[in-house]
Amino acid sequence: MDPFALIRGVVGTTEDAARALVGRERLRLAVTGLSRAGKTVFLTSLIANLLAAGRGARTLPALDEAVGGRIRRVRIIPAGTETIPRFDPEAHLGALAADPPHWPERTEDFSTLSIAIDVERRTSLGGLLPERRVTLDLLDYPGEWLLDLPMLRQDYAAWSAATLTRLRQGIRAEAARDFLAFIDALPGDAAAEDALAKRGFTLYRDALRDCRDNHGLRFLQPGRFLNPGPRGEAPLLWFFPLPPTAQGGLAALCARRYAAYLEDQRTAFLDPFFTRFHRQVVLVDVLGALHAGQEAFEDTAEALAAVAAVVSGGNWLERMLGAAPTRVAFAATKADHVPTRARDALAALLEHLALGARGRAEASGAATSFHALAAIRCTEDAVAMLEGQAFAAVRGVLLNEGRGATIYPGEVPMKPPEPAFWQTGFFRMPEFRPPRLDPAGSVGVPHLGMDALLARLLGDAL
Repeated sequence: MDPFALIRGVVGTTEDAARALVGRERLRLAVTGLSRAGKTVFLTSLIANLLAAGRGARTLPALDEAVGGRIRRVRIIPAGTETIPRFDPEAHLGALAADPPHWPERTEDFSTLSIAIDVERRTSLGGLLPERRVTLDLLDYPGEWLLDLPMLRQDYAAWSAATLTRLRQGIRAEAARDFLAFIDALPGDAAAEDALAKRGFTLYRDALRDCRDNHGLRFLQPGRFLNPGPRGEAPLLWFFPLPPTAQGGLAALCARRYAAYLEDQRTAFLDPFFTRFHRQVVLVDVLGALHAGQEAFEDTAEALAAVAAVVSGGNWLERMLGAAPTRVAFAATKADHVPTRARDALAALLEHLALGARGRAEASGAATSFHALAAIRCTEDAVAMLEGQAFAAVRGVLLNEGRGATIYPGEVPMKPPEPAFWQTGFFRMPEFRPPRLDPAGSVGVPHLGMDALLARLLGDAL
């Protein structure tokens, strides 16, 4: 009997199975996050700083310390015959090297890139051994699609009930007014007509867009309604939530398409790619949620808890065989938008939002950590005077105006705020211009906390 038969079914190949037993030489890292959290910028910084570290630049000191200074060379592996889009760090660095520099365009599809890292090996007596090569496979996954993961645990009826409950509350109800009026007017025995199905889909999709773009909400499902990817808005997407009183052909059609949608996501992406990653980072714009107000913050918290319960799941056997990430890092992005003394509070707030998921992760064997980081640092600490009092602030160049500004962002709570917090309000955070960078990224990218996160995620493997 093939001793790797059990593992091959989960990990993929005999070669990968052997590595799972004797020490992986290929490490797969999934970079995910709620929408607008900065995944493209994160990956660009990660790649540029690893390449610079391979040339001897001390751009990632915490990672360098974690691996004992053993990283010798880092290079991007040339493209082969892959059918998956390739992440393009050169184009993104080009945007940051422009005059004036600007932020890279958001990614609209999932993409991958592989990096070869040559690591020095030493004997217990200090002698040198042949270098070891670790291949780091990176996956960039659209933030909108991340909210499809919790749907895998729901049937159509349960998803519809939960979605409609949310849609009828708060700012969602106004955004979804036309859609709610449409489904409320439908007879319970509405027929399975594509014209009705497409009309309902269009109204529901438009409501989701309004919630995301105008109200800062993130718990929006399904993800491909907001970002359909390269296949566009195929008939597979022509479904929407219906109340339990809907029992006709239209309800049955929506239920079939819901099931087909999840199966398509599972077979086209989750099974061949997502479930085979060993490490995972989940990015969250916690500051953006705070500034968007109470409903947006609570919505982000609900979305994060739902996602964390999935990505941190899996039992010890799945983790040993490579079918679930063994280390998961949650990161609050844009930490340079608050002064140094507020960044510990930002990480603590993120931990509170995912605390229930973290307990489950630890029970099942996943090592979970929480971080505050800025993949590309574009501010410095400063002091702001408000009504004669000095407050810790940040200073940067405003993106659209091109002038320097000192901003007091308000206080960051260490745990979900009490109701009184929302009465004081936050200043609306401006967009800062990124620093102008070397287009080759030869000296790395200025950041906050990227090295500590990578040390936690990759240090043991390197």
